[in-house]
Amino acid sequence: MTEIRTVTLALTGASGMPYGIRLLECLLHARRRVYLLYSQAAQIVARQEMSISLPARASEAEAYFNERFSPEPGLLRVFGREQWFAPVASGSNPADAMVVCPCTMGTLASIAAGLSDNLIERAADVMLKERRPLVLVARETPLSSIHLQNMLRLSDAGATILPANPGFYHHPKSTEALVDFVVARILDQLRIEHTLMPRWGNEDDTDA
Repeated sequence: MTEIRTVTLALTGASGMPYGIRLLECLLHARRRVYLLYSQAAQIVARQEMSISLPARASEAEAYFNERFSPEPGLLRVFGREQWFAPVASGSNPADAMVVCPCTMGTLASIAAGLSDNLIERAADVMLKERRPLVLVARETPLSSIHLQNMLRLSDAGATILPANPGFYHHPKSTEALVDFVVARILDQLRIEHTLMPRWGNEDDTDA
């Protein structure tokens, strides 16, 4: 797998917004270029779960996250849901990988059906047709047969289904540690180095 330098990150309206925001922070600090997309429902969830007011305008959201995380200039670009001239909308200029985190079952179903009614769905469709990594951080429980069938369909098409299921073998002492467990698994799928938590069997590793 070639080195991932550019990542499309989509935030949708499932519970689990801390995963997506922490992933954004880690990607920017790892000096990856990030194309950020988010749904209207994600704005509601971000306000409810993290007291974050995601601006409706892409330019304002870009300024907000640049101030919050202080990445290197030019690493973050935010696009509106119907900004069809964004790079992520075309297979001629796709990102190296895409993560939908958190991923609603509605978004997952739309991607599985090949729909492209908004920029998030179109960007995911581009990843599949161009055979590039697509990681879907599904956040729902319990799962219906329809959910499971859609996940299998996407897995067969090349996507990675990565449920937001934190482990406990590292003895987490905070919510942040549980969030970092899932974010670490996402970064592993992208082959991006991190020190978010100890590796299994590496007792000398320490938490970042």
